[in-house]
Amino acid sequence: MEQARDLTLLPKAHLHLHFTGSMRPSTLLELADKYGVRLPDALTAGEPPKLRATDERGWFRFQRLYDAARSCLREPDDIRRLVREAAEEDVRDGSGWLEIQVDPTSYAPLLGGMIPAVEIILDAVDSASRETGLGMRVLIAANRMKHPLDARTLARLAVRYADRGIVGFGLSNDERRGMARDFDRAFAIAREGGLIAAPHGGELTGPSSVRDCLDDLHASRIGHGVRAAEDPRLLKRLADRQITCEVCPASNVALGVYERPEDVPLRTLFEAGVPMALGADDPLLFGSRLAAQYEIARRHHAFTDAELAELARQSVRGSAAPADVQAKLLAGIDHWLSG
Repeated sequence: MEQARDLTLLPKAHLHLHFTGSMRPSTLLELADKYGVRLPDALTAGEPPKLRATDERGWFRFQRLYDAARSCLREPDDIRRLVREAAEEDVRDGSGWLEIQVDPTSYAPLLGGMIPAVEIILDAVDSASRETGLGMRVLIAANRMKHPLDARTLARLAVRYADRGIVGFGLSNDERRGMARDFDRAFAIAREGGLIAAPHGGELTGPSSVRDCLDDLHASRIGHGVRAAEDPRLLKRLADRQITCEVCPASNVALGVYERPEDVPLRTLFEAGVPMALGADDPLLFGSRLAAQYEIARRHHAFTDAELAELARQSVRGSAAPADVQAKLLAGIDHWLSG
């Protein structure tokens, strides 16, 4: 039997990684010590916290842990460190392109305001990209728990910095709250400014939230989207329009969307022709990074190396990477498969 190829050597693009959630656990502990922050026990136990976000209480606990971690990012040097380490981790996992997602509103109070926060983040991304060789860009995400006017402000800011490395606009947080259509104007601003529309949908709620992202926000990518597997007509629509779903298997299981890794409908999406970009979501809280998501596809869904290579190609094609970067990554995938 042919030995399975090393998945950390498979070139790939990473399209679903949240800013604070990308932090190394050791870095979180160091920053908490630096600022005298008393972290919840779940963040200091040395293993991923036990989470379940399928009810509002569970989501609140997840959000509380995330907020506690974010409170340890207070100075520009902290931002630079987080971004550099996220890039290093991605390179180690074979990523050649990373689009990291951030809501700058959360960091603005400690960094001198919204514009300084965005500029610090973009400068950090630029430096990390040069230092590691990883192609890296930013996706600005609005919070669906806040007022839609806040999202419009963020969309205008994202468009303003499109020439500095912002490539997309998202909508995150609990998709059971806030109707997608309330954010239609913000997404129109982003799309008119040339940004990818990539809202979260189809994780905590079912196929209807994916349809809302398509109908109301004209999404060209869906953050998660796995629950589309419950609606064959929706799967066909995603496949026909080649809408990439940013699927995060370890996250889905950790949050209780699916009980076991084998329950995540990777095969259903793949065989329906829906493009996927596997993502790590929040490694700090879920305990696994990018290559581990491909390992789930291999181990729990019997994806062959040829199929894993196709998943990697789909991630590259769904990205905002320039044509020359895409061509280089796609050639690298072919080389991995032929080696």
